Amino acid sequence: MDDANDFALDWIAAFNAGDLPRILSHYADAVELISPIYLDFTGGESDQVSGKTALAGYFGAALTRHPDLRFTLLDVARGTRSLCLRYHSNIGDRIAIECFERDASGKALRVTCHYVD
Repeated sequence: MDDANDFALDWIAAFNAGDLPRILSHYADAVELISPIYLDFTGGESDQVSGKTALAGYFGAALTRHPDLRFTLLDVARGTRSLCLRYHSNIGDRIAIECFERDASGKALRVTCHYVD
């Protein structure tokens, strides 16, 4: 199995387990995440989470709100320093695509989230 698949499978497993420290292990300290769901979370104030501490707050609240959250990995697309995951979320029964730009150590530095309506 290659690094992109390892990252994807562990990321999915971490969310399915509700394991916040394991989830956060995939992200760099200076991570930036842009998501329309975060826009809803902030009441329309921002679509961007900056830094691992803020990301921990966002993901922690989401896991508390949705303890039954389950993702099913559908596809992994690889780039040179990036990857995109296409997965199904049981929350809202929707397909998501998250693209991760990674630093030299393989941690997610910039993440963009997309959802199929």
